[in-house]
Amino acid sequence: MNGHDRAFDDLTKNQSLVMGALTRSDGPLSAYTILDRLRDQGFRAPLQVYRALDKLVELGLVHRLESLNAFVACRHPGCDGLETIAFMICERCGQVAEIGDDRLTRQLDGLSKDARFLLRKTTIELRGVCIECQENA
Repeated sequence: MNGHDRAFDDLTKNQSLVMGALTRSDGPLSAYTILDRLRDQGFRAPLQVYRALDKLVELGLVHRLESLNAFVACRHPGCDGLETIAFMICERCGQVAEIGDDRLTRQLDGLSKDARFLLRKTTIELRGVCIECQENA
């Protein structure tokens, strides 16, 4: 059993519902979209969603996409141990691909060491057009 599996066992009801909404989604969701989708399950306030999201991010089950102010379920098991996580975000269809690349991590580590900067964690968001949208243009 990996860390993600153990984390799922310890989720509260609200965390499980938020995680389910993100897992079923085809793309990133804002906290308010999650709230709208979960009103029938007893969610009434944004704070309920934000508390669940904070814990899910802490557990490495969910990622926050800063540029979109939205959240996605982790699609890359084991990424919580990575120092660098990158997301490719399609500006047409909204699909998000999560990638981890050791070469990128090594390059960023080298740049930060050269600058005498202690790098702890990096999240990179690449914006562009996915292959499916390029082919359908």
